[in-house]
Amino acid sequence: MKISVAVCTYNGEQFIKEQIDSILNQSLPVDEIIVCDDRSKDRTIEILEEYSSLNPGLFKIYVNEKNLRSVKNFEKAISLCTGDIIFLSDQDDIWVNNKVADYIDYFNNHPNINTIASNGFCIDDNSTVIDKHAIWDVPQFLREKNQSINYYHLITRVANLATGASMAFKKDIINDIIPFPIIKGFHHDEWIAIISSSKNNFELLNKKYFYYRIHDKQQVGGVFYDKTDKQRKMLTDIFNLYDNDLSLLGIKRQLRKLCEAYKKNNNLKEKASIQKKVFEENLLEIEKLFDNGRKQMKKNYPKHFAVLRISDKFLNKRQLKNG
Repeated sequence: MKISVAVCTYNGEQFIKEQIDSILNQSLPVDEIIVCDDRSKDRTIEILEEYSSLNPGLFKIYVNEKNLRSVKNFEKAISLCTGDIIFLSDQDDIWVNNKVADYIDYFNNHPNINTIASNGFCIDDNSTVIDKHAIWDVPQFLREKNQSINYYHLITRVANLATGASMAFKKDIINDIIPFPIIKGFHHDEWIAIISSSKNNFELLNKKYFYYRIHDKQQVGGVFYDKTDKQRKMLTDIFNLYDNDLSLLGIKRQLRKLCEAYKKNNNLKEKASIQKKVFEENLLEIEKLFDNGRKQMKKNYPKHFAVLRISDKFLNKRQLKNG
C-alpha cells in the first residue's frame, strides 16, 4: 500500500520544519510527499528543497504559476498524489508519531471506511499545548448522552466536524470529490467529509493524532472553546438535532445553525458541479428540522415564541431562505 501526503504551503517558513519533521518521524514511513506552494515570498521553498535533498525521491515540489488559494491548491496537490491512501497536511501543525500507522490499521480493519479525520490538541505559536474543548469532541459528547452519531446529518445540518489537517482518504474517492466547489467560507475538508459521510464511509476518531496551531495568520480557526461545562453544553445542544427537551437558548442556537446550514446547502446545490442531489435532499430535511424546532419552542416557551416570531421576521434572524 502506497502512502502519499499532500502538503499545501504559502509563506510557511515559521512552522514548516516542525510539520515536515513530524511527517518524516512517523513510525510507519510515508512513500511520497507532494508539496504545492502557492507562490511563497519567504524561505518556504528553500527549506523544502533542503528536506528534498536529504530525502532523495521522497519529495515532489511544485510552485504554482499563479496564486490558487487554499481550496484549489489542495485540489491540485491531491490530483498529483499517486498513493493508495492520501493524507492531507497543513504547513503549521504537528503530527503525533503513530498517526499514519494507526490510520492505516483503521482503514485495514474497517474496509467500508474511505475517509478518516481525528481529534487533536490545541497548540500556540510556541507549540505549547492549551487545554480546550474542540469541535472534534462533539461526537463523544453526544455518545455520552446516548445519542447515535450520524456524521452526514451533523456536518450538513449543523457545522463541519472534520479538519483537513487530520484527514486521510482512499484514492478511490477522488472522482467523487474533485473538482472542489468554490464558495466563500466553504473549504475542501468539509466537502470531502460531506461526500464520504453521505455514503456512511466517514469516521472521526476521538483519539488525538495531531497538534493544531492557533495563531493570527491561520486561514481557518474557530474550532476551540474554553474548557468549561457551559461551553460543553453549548456545543452538545447545537449538535443534538433530535433532542426535544432543549432549553430556550439551545433551541435558538440550533435554529440559527439550521439557517446557516440551509444557506450553505443551497449554495452548494447551485454552485457545485457534482453531487447536486445530495444538497437538494438536505434542503428538504433542514426545512423539516427547522419546522420541528419552531414547534418545540412554541410548545415549551409559547410567550417567547410569540415575541421571537415577530422580532426574528423583522430583523431577518432565524429565517430560512424560503421564509
